[in-house]
Amino acid sequence: MAHLRSRRRLALAVPVVLSLTASLGFLPSAASAAPAADTVTRAADGPNLAYVVNTRTDDRTIASVRREITHNGGTVVAGYDRIGVIVVHSANPDFAARMRAVRGVDSAGATRTAPLSAAGTTDEGAAQVLSRAEQARLAAGATAGEEPLEADQWDLRAIGADRAAKVNPGSRNVTVGVIDTGVDDTHPDIAPNFSASQSASCVSGKADTTYGAWRPADADHYHGTHVAGEIAAARNGVGVAGVAPGVKVASITVAQPDETSLFYPESVVCAFVFAADHGIEITNNSYYVDPWLYNCMDDPDQRAIVDAVNRAQLYAQRKGTLNVASAGNSNDDLDADALVDDSSPDDSTAQTRTIDPHECFDVPTQLPGVVTVSAVGVKGTKSYYSSYGQGVVDVAGPGGDKYQIPDTPSKNGRVLSTLPNNQYGFLQGTSMASPHVAAVAALLKSAHPHATPAQLQALLKAQADNPGCPAGPYDGDGDGVVDATCAGGKRVNGFYGFGVVDALRAVE
Repeated sequence: MAHLRSRRRLALAVPVVLSLTASLGFLPSAASAAPAADTVTRAADGPNLAYVVNTRTDDRTIASVRREITHNGGTVVAGYDRIGVIVVHSANPDFAARMRAVRGVDSAGATRTAPLSAAGTTDEGAAQVLSRAEQARLAAGATAGEEPLEADQWDLRAIGADRAAKVNPGSRNVTVGVIDTGVDDTHPDIAPNFSASQSASCVSGKADTTYGAWRPADADHYHGTHVAGEIAAARNGVGVAGVAPGVKVASITVAQPDETSLFYPESVVCAFVFAADHGIEITNNSYYVDPWLYNCMDDPDQRAIVDAVNRAQLYAQRKGTLNVASAGNSNDDLDADALVDDSSPDDSTAQTRTIDPHECFDVPTQLPGVVTVSAVGVKGTKSYYSSYGQGVVDVAGPGGDKYQIPDTPSKNGRVLSTLPNNQYGFLQGTSMASPHVAAVAALLKSAHPHATPAQLQALLKAQADNPGCPAGPYDGDGDGVVDATCAGGKRVNGFYGFGVVDALRAVE
């Protein structure tokens, strides 16, 4: 099988999006006919799990497969016929195996390893909430023409976003969809730019557009609100500013509402399709799809997950949506020969395994056409936690780094943004880098409204500034141990891809 990095280079070289199925041929052809009726067991004697069944997209095949789903003890939760993905719940322990034998089914598998119940985000550490007293102190020292807390936003200045806002803050005709834990649209910095008509909850695998369904379950689900503020917090004399304060932001909630906040595949499939069908120009994806940190193609369940999510994100691209995703916080070399994954599956009992990142994929970040983002700190060098990889990382953005200390009032190297309940706080992670890139992409879309996703990705790379690989050994946390090795040159390399995005260049 061709390495993913090779496919990604091809996708960059030509203005077409290649599907995993078409370009790599790793999915099986249509299987033989379904088993005879008298051999099918309907017994619900296993755990109630969620599945994705991926089929051909013609009406006859989909109708036939739906009958077989019911025949094999499954219940259809949602069907995305245009991409041939059906979300199913079943307690039949043989459900996936039986469905793989059905004619017209390309792949089928469980999307979790634990039963259905009433944390795959890529932030590094808990949020540091800014107290009301600290907010007041910082606001009192604010410079005229800046937002009250902007002095602590080193990340805006690092990419020229403060100056870009004076040239072009972004168009109201551009919306960035935050696929995440939910967004508190009542926050005074988010409310002016929030698009309720393009928001929903996809937690169940089926879009719920009930008013407010897109909001976080509670204040502990702060991740999506922080991301949304980084993108489009309004310049309204309140709190902080976003990189693109003139664009709209929407919330598509995919995280489980419990303490796990897991992002299951069926929820993410729903989110990409919803974004595409509701005119969202850019999605931000600061997570990996649970329960597998890496989805290996030799496992039929993980294979089905990759297939389903890839179909959905490719559908979004075809409809004009650019998908931006974080590279992850494991300090993994995504172009290495082998990596150790000791966190999967994260919804039951994790087991240590060695994987090849060219055969086992971080989803959605390693899917074709997705903009993969690594993180930098205030010094402009790779954040100590950020994953990287030659031919995998496309661009970099400010994600924060507690070891890189800025000359700001709070001396905090993390990224300051919005939190639920009108709060503000610091977070770091590639979760924070990705929305900076998504926001710059929104500025580019504002300036080039007819640009396709492939063209936007090319523009992102063209305006980026690459610091090049470090001159000496990379020691991100300063403990005297070499933490990572940068491959490549000044123009493109494994740490920064084509470079750190530049908001000012994007609007000039």
